[in-house]
Amino acid sequence: MRERLRKELGDPIFEAWIAPLTLESWDKDELKIGAAKPFVRNWVINHYVARIERAFRAEQAEPAALNVVVTQAQPQVAAAVSKAPVEIVPAAPLSPPPSNVAYMPHVSPDAAAGAMQGLWSRMLHPQQTFDSFIAGQANEFGLGAAKAFSEGAGDMPLLFIHGGFGYGKTHLLNAAALEFRKRGKKVLFLRAEDFMRHFLGALYRKDTLAFKDELRTADVLIIDDLQHICRSTATASEFLYTVNALADLRRRVVIAADRAPSALEGLGADVKSRISGGLVVQLGKPDRDTRLAILKARAADFARLRPEVRIPEEVLDRIADLEDASPRDTIAIFTKLATYADLTKKPVTAEMAEEAVGMRASGSLSPKTSIEDIQKKTAEFYKLDVRDFHSPQRARRVARPRQVAMYLARKLTTRSLPEIGRRFGGRDHTTVLHACRRVEALCNEDALFKQEVDFLSQMLSKLN
Repeated sequence: MRERLRKELGDPIFEAWIAPLTLESWDKDELKIGAAKPFVRNWVINHYVARIERAFRAEQAEPAALNVVVTQAQPQVAAAVSKAPVEIVPAAPLSPPPSNVAYMPHVSPDAAAGAMQGLWSRMLHPQQTFDSFIAGQANEFGLGAAKAFSEGAGDMPLLFIHGGFGYGKTHLLNAAALEFRKRGKKVLFLRAEDFMRHFLGALYRKDTLAFKDELRTADVLIIDDLQHICRSTATASEFLYTVNALADLRRRVVIAADRAPSALEGLGADVKSRISGGLVVQLGKPDRDTRLAILKARAADFARLRPEVRIPEEVLDRIADLEDASPRDTIAIFTKLATYADLTKKPVTAEMAEEAVGMRASGSLSPKTSIEDIQKKTAEFYKLDVRDFHSPQRARRVARPRQVAMYLARKLTTRSLPEIGRRFGGRDHTTVLHACRRVEALCNEDALFKQEVDFLSQMLSKLN
């Protein structure tokens, strides 16, 4: 029965919520399942009791009633249930235990304390300050809001920053953390994955109360990449409880994500409402002047470390001309050229810059085909609206052209799979990978379909 639930729920949820449960008693009228704490009991009752009952029915072992109770603090024994007659395991450990009985692993107090201490292990980047953040028309409001929030201005308890990858969200979070610490605040800075990992670890150790208490000792909680929490209902709920508790204590919370609160798929309306009730600011895509200013600042930093390396203004101009590049992309190109000059002791030329950014030998400065171009032309070819590519529709008339557009985006641009997925309605990178493989397979099987894809590819290539 446990393996059936594991397959149905998946390993993370099973290990967090089902594996720690114990079989307390079972007679013809009632089955009692034990949970270590009231929080776990309530969560199982609200989310998983129906599935547990279905699993028992599937094993032809249906109890008249199923109750989840809070067990005593002493060690408990978990009994595995199979199709064979169920053996009731006494609360006291048997010696020797039967083969179908498994004890929950013991976690020492020192190990639990070490796990809590690991929450505070993130090191801040000393150079990522408000002063080093290059402001432009697309991000000056976000910079001002983060600076004012970290200086204690206003009564708003929550700041939410959203924008594309490489637009400066983490820089602002790091700068805010530095400012808060300068003012004597106790700052907890976590990536969303770290928050989820520590929470699930606390569930495994049956130590969620200590986890909650530790979070609430922070004066400021900073969470980066919130979108990664969205697929875990349990973690999202715990995150909401934490934000509400800190707000009640008049503490401050800063959150960053790659999209607005309303577009965070998988989050409940209560979480979205709580976040939207704070100060929500967007970091837009930097314009050319801002990109050039960022490159000049990076060049000045590099020159202080390597005075003999000079990157010509002409080269910086050419890199800044990349309309489809994020600041992170342009810095990556600059770093490649500067490192080349440092290692080879050769000057960086305009021709080298063109090669680095993937331009044609003719010297054209037009960027490669953009994802927006691909979506527009593919939609026109299949007589669809571009918005169909961002919608959740799965009808064949929409799904197949969407897969073609994803395939062409991977083939004709330098965008990563996650970035392509985000441009198609916030889809996962595995969806993009599946689309690419599906289109490749269809091209091998269907000559007419291959002609359509080749035609679109050639047409888009001519846009350059």
